[in-house]
Amino acid sequence: MATLEFFFDCSSPWTYLAFTRIHGVLARTGAEAVWRPILVGGVFNAVNQDVYERRAHPDKRKASYSEKDLQDWARLAGIRVGKPPVFPVRAVLGMRCVLAADEHGKLVALSRALFEAYWGELKDISRPDVLAEACRAAGLDAKAILARSEAQDIKDRLRANTEEVIARGGFGSPTMFVDGTDMYFGNDRLPLVEAALTR
Repeated sequence: MATLEFFFDCSSPWTYLAFTRIHGVLARTGAEAVWRPILVGGVFNAVNQDVYERRAHPDKRKASYSEKDLQDWARLAGIRVGKPPVFPVRAVLGMRCVLAADEHGKLVALSRALFEAYWGELKDISRPDVLAEACRAAGLDAKAILARSEAQDIKDRLRANTEEVIARGGFGSPTMFVDGTDMYFGNDRLPLVEAALTR
């Protein structure tokens, strides 16, 4: 059975698109998913700092097209992607909650709830009350997940995942690996991911 590792951070709209669409790829290929929460800000700080320059001084034509492109993809995926008033968001607590949710078999459910809260409902997912609401939407005990998210081993796992994707050549979210070594980056690469998984 082929394996797909999916390194991701809920603060990226392109990752929301890929996360939404990857489930169809997994169903069609029968591949095993290995979900790897990361902090994309940590990745940018280490290996992709020009992201900040582009945000600070965007090219108007490219930015206008990029927004159209994002909405075209959102329509295709059947999701809403708005403009959160808090962007970029500090996603560290949310991604630690995702790791805690994984211990209850609810990583996908909580990730989906966080993506929807941030990009669909434009809520600030750095806030504990918003995270608690997402936990409840995912069928989790919010108080227990938030408490678990503060544990050192959870913090260490999130840092380790982030450092690992950098060490393996990643530079953003989502970064995907087919069978350990074959890397793909971005929502628009999913057809290539699917082709690799069926080889």
